[in-house]
Amino acid sequence: MSTNNIKRVKSSDIELKDRLVSIQRVAKVTKGGRTFSFSAIVIVGDENGVVGYGLGKAKEVTEAIAKGIDDAKKNLIRVPIIRGTVPHSQKGKYSGGRVLIKPAVNGTGVLAGGAMRAVLESAGITDVLAKSTGSSNPHNVVKATIDALVKMRDAYTVAQQRGVELSKVFNG
Repeated sequence: MSTNNIKRVKSSDIELKDRLVSIQRVAKVTKGGRTFSFSAIVIVGDENGVVGYGLGKAKEVTEAIAKGIDDAKKNLIRVPIIRGTVPHSQKGKYSGGRVLIKPAVNGTGVLAGGAMRAVLESAGITDVLAKSTGSSNPHNVVKATIDALVKMRDAYTVAQQRGVELSKVFNG
């Protein structure tokens, strides 16, 4: 991920809602038998352009979820949203997870599966076409979706980075 485009957000000044994407029970085999613990991946967002993800691991499910929420609040980013959708098509990649996100007209809804849907809805995107083409592992899909959202740029940002007026971005 390119770090120059990430817009970090402080979690203290906004109301965040959390969504649990997946819980996995993992086992460590020791001399005395199996020791079970849990890992939880959690998405938090204000449904107005701010989203983050976190991973929590603990011996109990509730502790793992709480740790995941705390981790997610430390990794918040701002996503550009224009009329309820994303500004342009974008591909995202993380390890084996690959995603494609496309803008959609008003009334389409969030056409995405599982882990991608949780990220997009938590970000506040209401109309989008999305496809996961790589791994279906929720950890990689969430990180690939966040990667695609981080790469998104709205017209104002493009004009500012190029040092031109906004009308020049659209009309050439």
